[in-house]
Amino acid sequence: MTSHKTGTPQEWLTGRLELLAAEKELTRRGDELSRLRQELPWVEIGKEYRFETDDGTASLADLFRGRSQLIIYHFMFGPDYNAGCPSCSAIADGFNGSVAHLASHDVAFSAVSRAPLGKLQTYRKRMGWTFPWASSYGSDFNFDFGVAHTKEEWEAGAVKYNFHEEDLRPAAGQESSLDAFSTSLVGTDWEAFRREGPGMSAFARQDGAVYHTYSTYGRGLDILWGMYQWLDRAPLGRNESGMWWRRHDEYDSE
Repeated sequence: MTSHKTGTPQEWLTGRLELLAAEKELTRRGDELSRLRQELPWVEIGKEYRFETDDGTASLADLFRGRSQLIIYHFMFGPDYNAGCPSCSAIADGFNGSVAHLASHDVAFSAVSRAPLGKLQTYRKRMGWTFPWASSYGSDFNFDFGVAHTKEEWEAGAVKYNFHEEDLRPAAGQESSLDAFSTSLVGTDWEAFRREGPGMSAFARQDGAVYHTYSTYGRGLDILWGMYQWLDRAPLGRNESGMWWRRHDEYDSE
């Protein structure tokens, strides 16, 4: 016997119609937020960034691949990682099918990480992904866009992420447990792991100039987790206690 509230079909329909009104309100608010994103001022990129890609060395403009818009997913894969972040990997599982649709709508897509290109290519092959993935190894790109943090920031306890500063250093007595946790995830200690962060940035190209138009981090990336959009509509929702997800090729190994 279920412990959840039960009711008649008419009671369900009444509740569903009330929920539908709230869902429509949220949809309209989402449309308004999209309009506000598009109204943000564009900031011209004055620095030259270099990336390593499957096709060789590229500039930021090259990542547009002839299109006028570019979306970049800042994938947590630092130079010392031996695998990509499991959370970013769960998000990235939804990228393959979107790339062609974005490209046909004048939007290029690329993931960008600080790990050397060879590591990214090996991991992408393991995961069965085909989306473009560029290495920013040796570049300021990840630091400038708030998804990589300097040693000085770390030691000062003032890591700049998601438009504010926070202290990500372990509290006294937590160093060994956090180091063990991050080592189990990506093969590095906690500092090397958390000096990287996830995010998404958008860019425009007009008349030979490249502009930064938008970035989001933290919970702003929720919409990119395809599995969460399904779970939010499942009977028990996200039903989480801790970090339950894995890389998609690791579930059967448990």
